[in-house]
Amino acid sequence: MSNPTRTFLNNCSNFRQSFFGADCLLCGAYAGHDNLCAACHDHLPYLQSERCRICANPTTGSFICGSCLAKPPHFTHTLAIFSYDFPVDALIQSLKYHGNLALASSFAQMLAEACSTCPKPDFVMPVPLHPVKLRERGFNQAREIARIVSKKTGIPMISSRKIRDTPSQTSLPWKERERNIRGAFACGSDLKSKHVAIVDDVMTTGSTLNELAKVLLEQGAGEISAWVVARAVKSV
Repeated sequence: MSNPTRTFLNNCSNFRQSFFGADCLLCGAYAGHDNLCAACHDHLPYLQSERCRICANPTTGSFICGSCLAKPPHFTHTLAIFSYDFPVDALIQSLKYHGNLALASSFAQMLAEACSTCPKPDFVMPVPLHPVKLRERGFNQAREIARIVSKKTGIPMISSRKIRDTPSQTSLPWKERERNIRGAFACGSDLKSKHVAIVDDVMTTGSTLNELAKVLLEQGAGEISAWVVARAVKSV
């Protein structure tokens, strides 16, 4: 399906949903003006409360996990709503690889509501795509989510660039992802003493977010947070 056709169909779907409501993407029940019904919302894999405040990985009896104590990342806080398990993983893949852009609005709404309990950053910034990947996909799912979060919260959105077309992180073993993404980002903004929340769909190892956070700190940022829809969790 071409990108213009995908955009047209998504706009038609959004129009229908706005005026008539829609069926739940998971169970087919009437969902009103959302993509999921209340029952399916309640059964999504929400992250447990005991988790590392830095990387959102589950912990037991500690606010910071052993990995973050041993090797602190360049970001200092992670807001994550779900674990990257079924059906959230399928929904994110539907957004990212099948262009179901209506899901970006649902995810953004959840992030906007969840971030109300967090310190308010000066800016939100989506993880960028390289221009080659952006042409292939036709959109950046992180930007679609961040754009709506910005609109709902009033936090300005700023951009960075991906300057190296790296292989997909999902295709690589976890230990190779840090090296793969090294030196891939650039940012020209003056971020002196600013708090920036980096927005993405999924955090797996955190390598991508950590590399971008490093670049933002080099631009003078005072604090970096990570805001993600889902966290691929390691067992404790």
